[in-house]
Amino acid sequence: QVQLVESGGGVVQAGGSLRLSCAASERSFTPLAMAWFRQAPGKEIESVAAISWMGSNTYFADSVKGRFTISRDSDRKMEILQVNGAKPEDTDIYYCARSQTTINACDSSRSYDCWGQGIQVTVSS
Repeated sequence: QVQLVESGGGVVQAGGSLRLSCAASERSFTPLAMAWFRQAPGKEIESVAAISWMGSNTYFADSVKGRFTISRDSDRKMEILQVNGAKPEDTDIYYCARSQTTINACDSSRSYDCWGQGIQVTVSS
């Protein structure tokens, strides 16, 4: 079974930047849509950003628009979430996700069937 591995998390000061990466354990795995979600303890998972199969369309949650960007490499092996202007409310566990059936930049967690184990991002004020 394909595993996704996130990296780049940690502690950042408010206003700072962080770069999260996600790679698959199998090089042969080529997903369609790719996305990032986040979840705080006791809260529902929240969509952060998504990118379509062709990379031409993206989705961002209102809370991160203008501060976060999502990208992927040309063969869809690596996805990146660039966090700029970090805020304390961005503190969460971040998960990368990939879909084998959805081509659009979808914000529903049910559209994604492959998930990373999560990585902690903490923004200090």
